[in-house]
Amino acid sequence: MNQVRVRFAPSPTGSTHIGTARTALFNWLFARKEGGVFILRIEDTDKERNTQEALEELIDGLKWLGLDWDEGPGKEGDFGPHFQSKRNDIYAQYLRILKDKDRVYEKDGAIYFKLEGDRFTEYDDYLKAEVEKVKTLPVVIEDIIRGKVTRREDRDFVIQRSNGDPSFHFVNVVDDIAMKITHVIRGEDHLSNTSKHIELFNAFGVEPPKFAHLPMILKNPKEGKGKMSKRDKGALISEYRERNFNPEAVRNFIALLGWSPKDEQEVFTIEELTSRFRLEDVQKGGARFDEQKMSHLNFEYMKAMPIQAYVQIGKRSLVKSGLIEEPVDETYLTAVMKLCQEKIDSFENLPGFASYFFSNQYAISEKAENKVMKKEGAIDRLEELLPRLAALQSWTQTEIDSTFNQLADKKQLKPFAWYPIVRFSVSGTNSGPDFLPMLEVLGKECVLNRLESAINKYH
Repeated sequence: MNQVRVRFAPSPTGSTHIGTARTALFNWLFARKEGGVFILRIEDTDKERNTQEALEELIDGLKWLGLDWDEGPGKEGDFGPHFQSKRNDIYAQYLRILKDKDRVYEKDGAIYFKLEGDRFTEYDDYLKAEVEKVKTLPVVIEDIIRGKVTRREDRDFVIQRSNGDPSFHFVNVVDDIAMKITHVIRGEDHLSNTSKHIELFNAFGVEPPKFAHLPMILKNPKEGKGKMSKRDKGALISEYRERNFNPEAVRNFIALLGWSPKDEQEVFTIEELTSRFRLEDVQKGGARFDEQKMSHLNFEYMKAMPIQAYVQIGKRSLVKSGLIEEPVDETYLTAVMKLCQEKIDSFENLPGFASYFFSNQYAISEKAENKVMKKEGAIDRLEELLPRLAALQSWTQTEIDSTFNQLADKKQLKPFAWYPIVRFSVSGTNSGPDFLPMLEVLGKECVLNRLESAINKYH
């Protein structure tokens, strides 16, 4: 059996869509599982729409997701160049092959591929004109995901435009032949092109590769119906990078867009993904985008991060928000990040969640305020607690906890009678990190000052 060779062939015409990234990932996983070769081929023949910025974003996005290529830009090998714009000599050679076989002709300056079969003229309802058609044999596509698909081409098609540029269909097939591609794994929107491609493979006398067409990625139902476009929230890889999502979580999420294992496992290491991935397990129907699942997976990966890595990403998020400035107290920052790691599902939420650790200008939750501070006796709770906390010689969780318990015993109440009031007074909310560790990290001076301010404000 020949070595598996797959290609990811994007066009650098805009920001990288999550569907594009999924195509790259599924090709990469299949190649790695089969001990094959993953090729990055840049389809940059659209001179008007291609941009260097889009190319750089694409390359950076693949690297961010951990998808390295064996052949491609920077790794040319024996099958380069890997930019279609630099392969015109190769296309000219293959065009001559078709000319020698009398499988092409020129019309209006363009070169057409000539189908084989009896020709006849018929009125085309779509074109509203009489057109020449060809009675060809049906093309049977044995798709790994979709099963047997039968299509038929009945009109000759352009393989070189009148301006001399080769068409997508032609360069796609020529490159797959020249690079010895064994499997073509791409989106189902290309299924309609496949019969044209097989006609070209047959004309060259080359056995077509195996095909696997991936299901469309559909919008979150809350955002509407239909295919997820680049305008939809969560559709662009760059968005996740800007929001400081964990790249391993994003990769894990993308893997589950149309593929799933036989069990209920959702969180995978890259090694687990590679070993368990099978094209036969990819679904036919559309894959629904679920932002809630993305956040869940990101949270799972964030919780598992080594604390120093977590601190460094958290620091970037806090600096970017303007909440802190370099240099920072790394010991204090690390203590705060340890409290946050088990609570937030995205670094973009960190500044809002942790603002009161770094500033006295933090948001006050009106809902929490009404629930906690407007109740009778709230100020009494603070006034009886404040001197006891002020008297502590050691500001540790153990000593703070003991103070609450002693006061609760004296008042014949539970410590929880004070917890929500104190939490709101020092943070402006009634939710957040574990209560006692939060007080310890904030420090005695900060806690006492905020409790006193709350007494003055609500008295």
